[in-house]
Amino acid sequence: MNKMSLLLIALLLSGCEKPMPFESAEALAEKPERLKELQRQCRDDWDKLGNAQCHAVTEAERKRFMGQGTPYTPYPVKGF
Repeated sequence: MNKMSLLLIALLLSGCEKPMPFESAEALAEKPERLKELQRQCRDDWDKLGNAQCHAVTEAERKRFMGQGTPYTPYPVKGF
C-alpha cells in the first residue's frame, strides 16, 4: 500500500508543469505591440495561453479602447 501511494504521488507530481508567466492588463495596455501579439495567440489557441492571460488581454484591449470611462457625477441632473 505504501508503494502504491508513492507511485501515485510521483505520477501526480510529474504531470505538474511550471505555470506560464502572466502579464497584467495594465502592463499590456501600455505595450500595444505585445498586446497585438497576445491577441493573435489568444485567437489562434486560447487553451494554450490560458483563461487568465486571455482575459487580461481582452481587459487591456477594453481599457485602451474605452479609456477610464465616464467619471461619476455626484450632483443630480436637473430636468426641464
